[in-house]
Amino acid sequence: MNTSETRSVPPQADVASPALDRRTLVKGAAMLASGVLVSGPPGAERAQAAQARLEFAALQGGQGPQAVPLPAPTPSVEENVAPARGRPPHGQRRLTCRTVEDEIARVSAMIADPKLRAMFEACYPNTLDTTVELGLADGRIDAFVITGDIPSLWLRDSSAQLFPYVHLVRRDETLATLFRGLIARQARSILLDPYANAFMRSPQAAQGLPWTKDDQTTRKPGVAERKWEVDSLCYPMRLAYRYWQASGDTRPFDETWAAAARLTVATFREQQRKDGPGPYAFRRSSDRPTETLGLDGYGAPARPVGLIHSGFRPSDDACTFPFLIPANHFAVTTLREMALVAEGARADSALAADARALADEVAAALAQWGTMRLPDGQQVWAYEVDGYGNALFMDDANVPSLLSLGYLGCVDPDDALWNATAQACWSQANPYFFKGTAIEGIGGPHVGKGQVWPMSLIVRALSSSDPAEIAPLLRQLRDSDAGTGFIHEAVDCNNPATFTRSWFAWANGLFGELIVGLADRLPSVLAEAL
Repeated sequence: MNTSETRSVPPQADVASPALDRRTLVKGAAMLASGVLVSGPPGAERAQAAQARLEFAALQGGQGPQAVPLPAPTPSVEENVAPARGRPPHGQRRLTCRTVEDEIARVSAMIADPKLRAMFEACYPNTLDTTVELGLADGRIDAFVITGDIPSLWLRDSSAQLFPYVHLVRRDETLATLFRGLIARQARSILLDPYANAFMRSPQAAQGLPWTKDDQTTRKPGVAERKWEVDSLCYPMRLAYRYWQASGDTRPFDETWAAAARLTVATFREQQRKDGPGPYAFRRSSDRPTETLGLDGYGAPARPVGLIHSGFRPSDDACTFPFLIPANHFAVTTLREMALVAEGARADSALAADARALADEVAAALAQWGTMRLPDGQQVWAYEVDGYGNALFMDDANVPSLLSLGYLGCVDPDDALWNATAQACWSQANPYFFKGTAIEGIGGPHVGKGQVWPMSLIVRALSSSDPAEIAPLLRQLRDSDAGTGFIHEAVDCNNPATFTRSWFAWANGLFGELIVGLADRLPSVLAEAL
């Protein structure tokens, strides 16, 4: 997820028009991403670039803008290569922020269970310790955040990896600089290719990740993988909104950001497929059907009812039916958040109106087409539908999921329909709910049967206000780390020593986010022995 360079202009309410066609948007986006378009007064450009160089020099301890290579990835993303328990030594940490260290000390003092405390102390700063690279791009602060054992940036993961720190940005300029750098990197990445889910460190990289070399899709430099996932464009909107809300800082929301926002709306409209399938298609030779899309790479057919097609789920697995309901919910919520940023940070009423209009259209389609009835007659939100009356009920651990809709703010936590849906997700009604001797929770087809993603337990705890429900979830999370002190992608429900991904920063950060949240809203849960 990211690449390129950035330019800034004063707020302009008339730069976006709902009638602007996608061809014009794409042409302008390509010029922005490659640095061809230079907008804004030269003096302001030079001043901003100089300020960025000073900020970066300060972050590097006065050494100036020197590139520091990221740590090498683990030998194989499939191997159980556990990192050393606990945090890296001080000299090997990618970025240290005073407020984060203070937060670790504050919350740790509230945790009675020694192992849970040690896991929090290692997991909460894992993104800053191991995945962040700060630098300059076109004279502006740039941040590249890898997902962990895969040395590329996912739009989804990188956003979620920073969420646990957003409440601290107003008090920590180092953190604020990191957020600004990632927001800028994500905007340039979207302009490079709005259909990509992951990006290489260099926007000029000729090759993506090794397993993508024979993919049949439009190939673009700098793209690590090109799986179209609706949520990949939702997460940058959420990151921008959360940062602006927490800091009040308008600096990231320049013309490059606005161009990426307009392209996001245009891409969502394109994937409503009202006028044909659109330009995106994807095929991959694989012995796993979840790695490719059928029907010449366009996916299963669907009736154009106003919902947004998604080729793949947030697990990177192919959709069965193209309308992924959790992702469409997330799109509605984040489009409305984008509108608030466009108005409040840029006075861009045209962009705000366009985002709200699309959000309202998708919300109406969700209400009409997004629910189904289970065999017992219970009405729930479907996981996927096709607009022809076909619907699939299941849930996958990756966020956005049905279970996560309350946590994401897509529904009211007390909403009866969502509560019925969440209860069904955490039951045998969901074919990917697994209950073993060591842990119970939701997995998905990505890893397979009997494999629980600890992320699902974290999301369930984040969505709950019941200490009696949360405490057993914490106990299972504590006891399923295979002795590593970190959260893994998936663990065998009967034997957590069998797991995938020893270095998965999103899950580590989400666990840290849970513990910090409990310290503030339910400290008694942490104060009691598990």
